[in-house]
Amino acid sequence: MTYWNFSPIPNIEESNFNKILERFYNLKISGLIRENLQNSLDGRLLESKDPVRIIIKTGMIKSKNVPGIDEVISRIHSLKGRNSYTTEAINHMVKMAKEEEVHYISFEDINTRGLSGAKNGQSDSIKDTWAIYAYNKGVHSEEEDEAVETSRGGSHGVGKIASNAASDLNVMYFANCDEFGEQHLGGTVQLIEHEYQDQSYRSTGYFAKLERLETEKNKTKFYPFNNNFDEVFEKKTRGLKIIIPFLRKEYSDQREIIRSVCDSFFVSIILNKLEVDVNGKLINASTIEDYVKDPEYYTQNIADMKNEFTPLYVNTYLKEKPKEISVSDGKKDYTFNLYFRYDEEIPKGRVAIVRTIGMKIEDKKVKNKANQPFNAVLIGGMKEDAYLKSLENESHTELSVDHMKDPELQKRAKRFINNLSREITIILDEAIREQNPTDGKMDTKDILYVSEIQLKKEVSKAMGAVVIDKKKPVIKVQDDSLPPNEKNTNKGERKRKTPDLIKPVRRDTAAGDDVDTPEEQSLSLYTVHPNTVERVVIGDKEIVRFNLSSNKDVKKASICNVGISIIDGMGKEYRNAFRLDENYSEVHDKLANAKCSLKNNKINKVTINQGVAELTFKLKSDYNRALKFVYYVEV
Repeated sequence: MTYWNFSPIPNIEESNFNKILERFYNLKISGLIRENLQNSLDGRLLESKDPVRIIIKTGMIKSKNVPGIDEVISRIHSLKGRNSYTTEAINHMVKMAKEEEVHYISFEDINTRGLSGAKNGQSDSIKDTWAIYAYNKGVHSEEEDEAVETSRGGSHGVGKIASNAASDLNVMYFANCDEFGEQHLGGTVQLIEHEYQDQSYRSTGYFAKLERLETEKNKTKFYPFNNNFDEVFEKKTRGLKIIIPFLRKEYSDQREIIRSVCDSFFVSIILNKLEVDVNGKLINASTIEDYVKDPEYYTQNIADMKNEFTPLYVNTYLKEKPKEISVSDGKKDYTFNLYFRYDEEIPKGRVAIVRTIGMKIEDKKVKNKANQPFNAVLIGGMKEDAYLKSLENESHTELSVDHMKDPELQKRAKRFINNLSREITIILDEAIREQNPTDGKMDTKDILYVSEIQLKKEVSKAMGAVVIDKKKPVIKVQDDSLPPNEKNTNKGERKRKTPDLIKPVRRDTAAGDDVDTPEEQSLSLYTVHPNTVERVVIGDKEIVRFNLSSNKDVKKASICNVGISIIDGMGKEYRNAFRLDENYSEVHDKLANAKCSLKNNKINKVTINQGVAELTFKLKSDYNRALKFVYYVEV
């Protein structure tokens, strides 16, 4: 009996593997989990209120127990690589085909409809979902109910190939049990166009029986096998089971599987639409918080959450009340619920874009706000879902306009994405104002002092002589003459001399009783103009940001030491009168995400990135917030 069938062709024209294989291979476990769990959610029992239950198992299976695998291996040996990439891939497949025991992963869903019409085999009927899933590429079956179709996660019909990409032999199987209890097994393998036994064939092979039609000459039709195979391939309850043998080693990491489930489907799980069992570990509405709060799976220090955001999303979604926002594409308005959290400890601002089915599309960066301290979850309704679905890329990982062919639709989509960033920015700016009210909590004393001094200088330069006559009132006479350094002999324009914002200064050894080390004495010392320093006090913290880019020597440095002196209302400086350890309980380097050491009354080894340094000071209870400072840097 022949288990695998390929369609014959007259000649080989395409010598490469399907490009979508590479795309899903690059997504690794997250892409595999997303596609298979989304398919199960799409196939949920519409009349049931129970969650879709998915059982994920990983294990080992003897290769001889994989149905029809000898035929696949025989085909692999016939493949000929016509470029370095395909040659390398074929050699890898040949090598892995020698394994006698191989890894596998399976996804079995419960409380789902399964596929219908399997006994009809290859069919054109839209009701026969087996034929669409098993034998058609780039197509997914559509629901009769428009609302159900809109809420589905799948849209492009190419995600089925994600399972092939997870196998070293590009092979996968699917076991189905329909509403009548009929059990069938199908499968696909993705090779390249090849010649086998003096006949050329297409790249895709189907695990199916091939029968010739009596009514039409030279016509054939695929039919599935009744499922009487190894227990790994069994599916005895209604629903679908995906089995991937010869699983790539990196796909069997249980920790990453659990993380991927939580990352993409935390909303589905929290809403009790989905529960997932991974080798006996149950992730459901009652346990998901346990997983995201477990350091085995996720970083627990908020300041370290620069690349993983799920713990923040779960916290935001569960604890924050949604804000309603409206986003326009220029013609239509779309209304979303935005669950928003502002927290100074959050290092990277991201928005989880979530479909109503509960699947996250992407961790969206808001334009110019990617490093702001916030976290958000965005969910719309059916209308919004339909529009988001049209913006998704093929792998459901990003809102994009690249796949759109209509220039008008693309233009509207770009406007929507930009307006989405704008609306979230409005919410963010409002949160910043609430956290930093203008009622005295923002320390502006330095700015006022500098402005006053600058004003006096500007007035003295702009005003002319004052003529006093006892018999007449005081008259201010403007002097149109310019100082020598402001004259332009060519066009008479003023030429302003830009002041040095970062000035080198001599080290004052008598300034205090702190003794610099020989290493410190070899460093150059600079005074920092207040205009290059931003200071904000928030509660018991003070954030100070230095822009040192105006001095090329300081800008190219990677680290510096920072010193602080206080000045009085007249501008007189008191070196070393301000003790760092007496005023700050901790100083944190934001760029390095590390605590700074305080030695010799200096903040040591502060990170500089492109001329910018940023420090967060934790203030002691007796800290005097009225002090004015002069800052020094050593590089």
